[in-house]
Amino acid sequence: MRHALPHARPGQVIGLLGGSFDPPHAGHLHISREALKRFRLDRLWWLVSPGNPLKPEGPAPIERRLAAARGLIGHPRIEVTDIEARLGTRYTAETLGRIFALYPGVRFVWLMGADNLASLHRWQDWHWIMRNVPVGVLARPGQRISARTAKAAQIYRPFKLPAAAARGLGRTRPPAWCFLNVPMVDVSSSEIRARGHWVR
Repeated sequence: MRHALPHARPGQVIGLLGGSFDPPHAGHLHISREALKRFRLDRLWWLVSPGNPLKPEGPAPIERRLAAARGLIGHPRIEVTDIEARLGTRYTAETLGRIFALYPGVRFVWLMGADNLASLHRWQDWHWIMRNVPVGVLARPGQRISARTAKAAQIYRPFKLPAAAARGLGRTRPPAWCFLNVPMVDVSSSEIRARGHWVR
């Protein structure tokens, strides 16, 4: 299985953007490009999940979502992966633990939209995530205030890096997180599905 996983060298800083990508869209690509630049990442991997434990309805088949994501990317430093499906993991903390074991010496940054930060305290082993990987949070439309008042943001406020230090996030010992306001692309997967442009 190891040969089927993306390649990374010790010392590199890799951003991880997890999600169902149901469907992938320009907003995902936009925050990925911003993360590469603002957090000074060597590469960024999309972790297309088999399903989201917090959502009652399952996404479209993973093969379809992977194909759509790969068709959208067109960026040499962004790679679409099905790591969770290959590892058989269900929760982010579990996935991260396995990735850390598979890639010794590689530095990872967990990336999320501000909406995910607002609900992070509902994730399995979310404290473990905050304590074991630097977290980069990218603001999305309508989520800036709720993210700043989120339970995770309040508890880990002493470990928040200023935006000016974002480029060093991947080389900062966790817990460490950074919140960035970035130019917005106001589109979401749920809106695309509601318009009937992506049928599961």
